[in-house]
Amino acid sequence: MGNLIHSLDTFLWGWPLILVLIGTHIFMTIRTGFIQKEILKAIKLSVTDDDGENGEISQFGALTTALSSTIGTGNIIGVGTAIALGGPGAVLWMWVTGIFGMATKYSETLIALKYRVKSENGSMIGGAMYALDRGLHMKWLGIIFAGLTAVCGLGIGCMVQSNGVAENLNQNFGIPSIVAAIVLTVVVALVILGGIQSISKVSEKLVPFMAGFYVIGCFVILIMNIQYIPQTIATIVKGAFDPNAIGGGFVGTTISVCCRYGFARGLFSNESGMGSAPLIASAAKTRNPKRQALVSMTGTFWDTVVICLLTGLVLVSCILRYPGIDALSGNGALLTSQAFSTIPVIGMPILVLGLITFAFSTILGWYYYGERCAVYLFGEKAIKPYKVIWVVCVFIGAVTSIDVIWDFADLMNGLMAIPNIVAVLLLSRIVVEETKKYAGKHIDDVDAAEVEVLKNADKGVIG
Repeated sequence: MGNLIHSLDTFLWGWPLILVLIGTHIFMTIRTGFIQKEILKAIKLSVTDDDGENGEISQFGALTTALSSTIGTGNIIGVGTAIALGGPGAVLWMWVTGIFGMATKYSETLIALKYRVKSENGSMIGGAMYALDRGLHMKWLGIIFAGLTAVCGLGIGCMVQSNGVAENLNQNFGIPSIVAAIVLTVVVALVILGGIQSISKVSEKLVPFMAGFYVIGCFVILIMNIQYIPQTIATIVKGAFDPNAIGGGFVGTTISVCCRYGFARGLFSNESGMGSAPLIASAAKTRNPKRQALVSMTGTFWDTVVICLLTGLVLVSCILRYPGIDALSGNGALLTSQAFSTIPVIGMPILVLGLITFAFSTILGWYYYGERCAVYLFGEKAIKPYKVIWVVCVFIGAVTSIDVIWDFADLMNGLMAIPNIVAVLLLSRIVVEETKKYAGKHIDDVDAAEVEVLKNADKGVIG
């Protein structure tokens, strides 16, 4: 069964899913008139509160909570894996997924906000399942998305992450896994018991700190390797189009393999098209769907266009400078560790702290994703049981081997993208209409249609 799951996972995350996601990214970029050009406005909106509007958390809180689940091992080890298996050119293709992926992240968030509802306890709730249900009248597909996400979260968002925290603490500080499991379980329980407000507050503090700390480490290495930066950029660009011409300690491969690993790791890192981030974005206080969609779009920008690119520059420059760093092993974790160990004394602590905090924040972000999907399936009564199951899975993940669970969760993660992409493509007309409706000065207008829905909240409640 483990071999079967692994084979299915490998197939899904190969060209089939890559082509679907990249095709959607390009299509939505064209349909939205290259919405990426509004990135500066989006960044400004992300730090501007929209108080008094419907929602539970600020736009910035929604962004950082979403980033807490996307910024993680994909930005660190994932980039190393892409380079180790696909060559330095994979960094460029990862970056491309970030540029075009912003359009899909914008689109999936916009329809999630457009069709969000007020739940039984008065909180705002939305996501691909509501877009499918209310926008396309395909509740059966919404149920499939919600089921896949709720199950996927327990694996890739919970057990895999707690296992990573426990392993890092054990290997680098000698802390027994059982001790790490107990402490992590208690801390996670305390945070998620406070609901989305508690998760958002922790994320608002933790995400800027952990990302800033990691970025500083990257810049230190880049300054140390400053004379190799021009060669690094040239190697990445040349490797993207002619991988076999690189040589010099890099893996020899084909353009197809280089693109595949670059695209796959980039897509896995920023989650554009997966439908995960819109689940938290739907709880944001915002005047209209476009405002929060723009804010959510910046998540892909920071995750892939900035942090993944920085990691790629660090790794390639270190390989060029230090002949002892093995870029041919195919081991992304080893490659990343060797690069950060070039910083005397504090290099490895920066990497380890980054991995631990990234994993912890992912547990918090993905809990909310899973909870919202459980509410869609079973109503508010599902929240307490789901919390208990989540906390138990945090403990189990920290003390057990989870190779099969990783493959299964990764498979579910890929499958949940399919109904989400269906919603994005079939509702692309709505995306275009809403984008035009709130263009220019109208970006601050209140969505009258949503106000009307909320006045008759009972009509919008699902579950």
